[in-house]
Amino acid sequence: MGIRISKATKKDVNKVLAYIKELASYENLSKTLQVTEELLIEHVFEKEHATVIFIYDDDVDEEIGFAIYYYTFSTFLGKSNLFLEDMYIKEEARGKGYGKQILAYLAMHALRRGCDRFEWNCLNWIKPSIAFYKKLGAVPLNDWVQFRLDGDELKQLADDFAGEGVKYD
Repeated sequence: MGIRISKATKKDVNKVLAYIKELASYENLSKTLQVTEELLIEHVFEKEHATVIFIYDDDVDEEIGFAIYYYTFSTFLGKSNLFLEDMYIKEEARGKGYGKQILAYLAMHALRRGCDRFEWNCLNWIKPSIAFYKKLGAVPLNDWVQFRLDGDELKQLADDFAGEGVKYD
């Protein structure tokens, strides 16, 4: 299998958005989509908050999958970690090793950047992906519960801070 992995550029924004929409549909999350080409241009390509890569098969004239990742920081390790936000392989290309190639590429990239960890989340109902990750040696972090603040709750917490007269630089 001849493959190529390349970093997306601003001119690829429509392809990135198309993959995000496919992923949202696959994960039954289309109703939650708020992303636009303008937001991707600003936050991915201009502010560089994340990086998008595409995977290509040499025999196919277009990308067959994508991944988006960024760096976090471990206070206990004192180092950065690579965090895979999303990965998606087109349905007709699944089971051919492309997902493993993307993960191997990101693992190599993480090590080159001095990261000691490579982490990601997976919806608990996507059993084939969970089995695949475990086969690679990845360990689910069952001791941790992920939390999220968004919408009105996020705004309320920010307002609560601003209302307490705390000074900050």
